[in-house]
Amino acid sequence: MAHHKSAEKRLRQTAKRTAINRARAGAVKSAVKRVEAAIASGKKADAEAALKAAQPELHSGVGKGVLHKNAAARKISRLTKRVRAL
Repeated sequence: MAHHKSAEKRLRQTAKRTAINRARAGAVKSAVKRVEAAIASGKKADAEAALKAAQPELHSGVGKGVLHKNAAARKISRLTKRVRAL
C-alpha cells in the first residue's frame, strides 16, 4: 500500500489510465469484430461500411499506444483483402 502522497496519487492515476486504455482496446476489438461479422454475413456493402468505420478506430488506437502501427496495418490489410474477396 502507498505510504506517501505521491504514491497515492500514482495509484489513482494508474487506475484511471488503465480504465481508459482498456476502453480504447475494447473499442478497437469491437470494430474489428463488427467487420468480421459483416464478412461472415456475406453482405459486401455492410462489410465495406464496417471496414471504413474500423480503420479510423485502429489508427486512433495506434496514436494512443494501444496497438503497434504494424499490427494495425496488418489487421486493416487482412480485413480489406477479405472484404474484397466477397
